Amino acid sequence: MAGGWAKDGAVGEQIEASINDELARLRAQPKPQGESLTHCAECEEPIPEKRRLAIVGVKLCLECQSERDGRMVQRGGINRRGSKDSQLK
Repeated sequence: MAGGWAKDGAVGEQIEASINDELARLRAQPKPQGESLTHCAECEEPIPEKRRLAIVGVKLCLECQSERDGRMVQRGGINRRGSKDSQLK
């Protein structure tokens, strides 16, 4: 069910488009290359062998990688809602 001037299924299309955009962004991120390090590049703690074998080219221990992944990164987005405010500008 759509509201206002939106066509039926518009909300689902917006959600699907947002998900596809995020997946494309994640796939475009550079992958680790080269040989895995034995010690973390940030804290110099040993990287477990199982982690080095599972992720080729790993440079960070699990704790440092989790910390890095948890940081909020500002990125521009697209206003898909089509709110009245965005249409009036």
